[in-house]
Amino acid sequence: MLVKVFIFTLLLSVSSFASEYAVVINTHSSIQKLSMIQIKNIFLMKKHFINDKKVIPVNSAASLEIRASFEKNILHKNRKKLNKYWIKKHFQGIQPPVVQASVKAVKLFVKNVDGAIGYIPLKLLDSHLKVIYEF
Repeated sequence: MLVKVFIFTLLLSVSSFASEYAVVINTHSSIQKLSMIQIKNIFLMKKHFINDKKVIPVNSAASLEIRASFEKNILHKNRKKLNKYWIKKHFQGIQPPVVQASVKAVKLFVKNVDGAIGYIPLKLLDSHLKVIYEF
């Protein structure tokens, strides 16, 4: 019985570290994988091209849990720091990424816009999207 409890606890802890979300691009893109730093630079509008191909980052609405997770785990910034960052960038003529109202809208945007890169729950993946990073 003790062994069963140990195994159950171990499986539970392993599953809690599993990724819930993925950074995705259209399957027609030549990009295979990106590092967290590359993704961070794309979404902070510091990097606009990957392999001479323009990338267009798209965020979920600020009110969604996935956006908070992305900002915490990929951008390593909280909302207050991001707001300050974008205010500074605004005066440099740099706008934040496109925002879509829902994760389904992000998914459609990435599917239909060449070079678009976004993040969605893993459970929404389909054959039109390619995972380039999980978090």
